[in-house]
Amino acid sequence: MVSAFYLGVGMCSLTAGLMVPYVTRRVPRGRMMLVTGALYLLGMAMMVTGSRWLTAAALLVNAVATVNFWVCLSAYVLDYVPREDLGRNESKRLLYGALSWTIGPFTGVLLLDWWRPAPFLVAAGFALAVMVAFVRMGLGNGKPVGASRGHPLGFVGRFLRRPRLVAGWLFATIRSCGWWVYIVYLPLFCLQNGLGETLGGAAVSASSALLFATPWLLRIVQRVGVRGAVRGTFGLCAALFLAGAALAAWPWATVGCLFLGSLGLIMLDVCASLPFLMAVKPSERTEMAAVYSSYRDVSGILSPLVGGAVLLVAPVAATFAACGAGMAVAWALAGTVHPRLGRRRAS
Repeated sequence: MVSAFYLGVGMCSLTAGLMVPYVTRRVPRGRMMLVTGALYLLGMAMMVTGSRWLTAAALLVNAVATVNFWVCLSAYVLDYVPREDLGRNESKRLLYGALSWTIGPFTGVLLLDWWRPAPFLVAAGFALAVMVAFVRMGLGNGKPVGASRGHPLGFVGRFLRRPRLVAGWLFATIRSCGWWVYIVYLPLFCLQNGLGETLGGAAVSASSALLFATPWLLRIVQRVGVRGAVRGTFGLCAALFLAGAALAAWPWATVGCLFLGSLGLIMLDVCASLPFLMAVKPSERTEMAAVYSSYRDVSGILSPLVGGAVLLVAPVAATFAACGAGMAVAWALAGTVHPRLGRRRAS
């Protein structure tokens, strides 16, 4: 029942994200950002009640709010951040988010044990602060774009006809699947092999803390280029995830391989989105931002489905091998990225 519910939430979130460009032709993007804040507040209010059904509905409300916020924010980034500075923007985004990713889950559990409504009230306060900051920045409704007037999802066809965008989206999706496998299946592997309940969680927290290193990772991207960084990192991750599966008889070796692989995933957080964002036409910012944001929901649907199918016939370590195979496909696909992508032009 839980798996089916998460699948339904993922499908609804995916549909909502793809419909954002259609809605923003009628509701200005600035108002959509404020609607996002209202949805977050509604979701947190539903969580505070403690009702089982309202809690389930709140998950859906928060998922829709998140995808709407991501699409609109990505469109603003493409409006105001120069193409050659997108890498610096991504590294700063990850750097500033590192603190939240590192202390947020642990603090949330502590607050939940202290007083059940506390973490949801804190989250509502942060959502309100984000909306206040957005209004004070005065971004308005964003720069005008030439949005199509056809079918609400007609832009998906244009996306599929552009190989560079499809490749960039696949990079983001496979990277996200890698995080799914690392966060979900590594703790399960540790538990089943007698390494304790806390080791997997500690590995995930340690990996999150490494987000503070993103400014230095950006320097590597600038030195080797976007193609070199994306392809080299996917190759490294593929090798480490496959090695982790092969060394499953020695659980500590598997944990070490996957932890090193998580360093590659953080590097991909910095550079794997750039091939897509740098290939977007100015006239299709909102539409293609909606397409790009769908990688979260697609990976959230594919990872449990593929992982569950693998576990029907093989042990947990086999999910690492499946993930490594996907990384190997991304490594091959990254060879099609233009070697000068992301480098500043002489002019």
